[in-house]
Amino acid sequence: MKVVIAGAGEVGTHLARMLSKENHEIVLMDDDNEKLQKIANQIDLLTVNGAANSINDLKEAGVAKADLFIAVTPYESRNVLACILAKDIGVNKTLARINNAEYIKKVNKPKFIEMGVDELIYPETLAAKEIIASVKQPSARVTHEFSGGKLMLYGIKIRENAIIVNQTLAETAKFSDGFRAVAITRNENTIIPKGKDKILAGDIVYFVTTRDATQDLYEKAGKTLFEVKNIMFLGGSRIAQKTIEKLQDQFNIKVIEQNKERCQQIADRFSNVLVINGDGRNLDLLKEEGIDKMDAFVAVTSNSETNILTCQLAKKMGVKRSVAEIENIDFISLAEQVGIGSVINKKFIAASFIYRFSMHSEISSIKCLTATEAEAVEVIAHAGSKVTTRLVKQLDFPDNAKIGGVIRGEQSFIVTGETQIQEGDRVVVFALPSAIKKIDKFFK
Repeated sequence: MKVVIAGAGEVGTHLARMLSKENHEIVLMDDDNEKLQKIANQIDLLTVNGAANSINDLKEAGVAKADLFIAVTPYESRNVLACILAKDIGVNKTLARINNAEYIKKVNKPKFIEMGVDELIYPETLAAKEIIASVKQPSARVTHEFSGGKLMLYGIKIRENAIIVNQTLAETAKFSDGFRAVAITRNENTIIPKGKDKILAGDIVYFVTTRDATQDLYEKAGKTLFEVKNIMFLGGSRIAQKTIEKLQDQFNIKVIEQNKERCQQIADRFSNVLVINGDGRNLDLLKEEGIDKMDAFVAVTSNSETNILTCQLAKKMGVKRSVAEIENIDFISLAEQVGIGSVINKKFIAASFIYRFSMHSEISSIKCLTATEAEAVEVIAHAGSKVTTRLVKQLDFPDNAKIGGVIRGEQSFIVTGETQIQEGDRVVVFALPSAIKKIDKFFK
């Protein structure tokens, strides 16, 4: 597949790295030649120094013969216009990054398709969904729903008190058939485990489970469930506001924001949210505003260091759940090491969302596991596809991939070696980048 990416920022370059591992023909275009030279020294791709909204530059990038055009520059209007122009030139499919939430409403989608923009992505909305999942399932580092919650993904840090600690995957299967370990992060390395691999204290283990088996999973993993009622947000960013929009009727929310105008904007928009104008790095202010009485602390300022430090502070003050937006990729592993509950990176989230459009199989969901190399994919099995021809244990599935569960109509279940995948099944698969292309061959 030939993919043209307009925008050599962090989303565009991360996406280019992901796609380069699968031998796609990638063209990265940007009007900053220095950025292009830097990424060209790191991965195998073609670069075009030019503007995304220039017809001549788009033609030079080979858009006419491309399968997919992705516009992820920092400018919404440029991205939309670039997609319109690229479609007119002859590209098969277009995708634009936007900053206006009203564009992604279902009622507006046909208008954009008519103009030539096939897909829209609003990273702040995707990040807000991650935060919402984190505060609603506070005992897990990562939470993700497949097919509206028919199957669940939980990333859980394993403590010494866990029943499953020092057990092999084969041994954990004896405890329950309602969950399955599909990936492990250990010392910053990602493992797609086999039956003989052990779960160790300190591991972050990713489980697929049915909703009914969630309580059992938490008990076996040594986790105590607790309810979140009071949430403090540090920063009133667009991500914060999109999150509050969905949570305001269910939780008691307090926002600390330095900018007075933004404080007023949030107060006017959310009548039942308490907004404080102040510097959240001020310990006395946090104490005065009752941080010790909070169940969750969500740091979503534009400064990664501030978000990490304040989450650490919240943890020391007794807050059980912390969520930090960390856009500086170099700080993500640090955040994991110091025990921040959940890490949100909207660039990774956006790149994962876009990534599924490069696959030949029908992908209904893809989840980037922020602190790992693994991807969680929900893919539909079609009639005659290789994955439907044999039992799972006979499939010769790639070593760096694992099938976790199946959604069949209204039913869902955890996969075993004896499972036969059928036409129409939605199959949840975990894989390292090296295995993604191989997986594609099993489902297309």
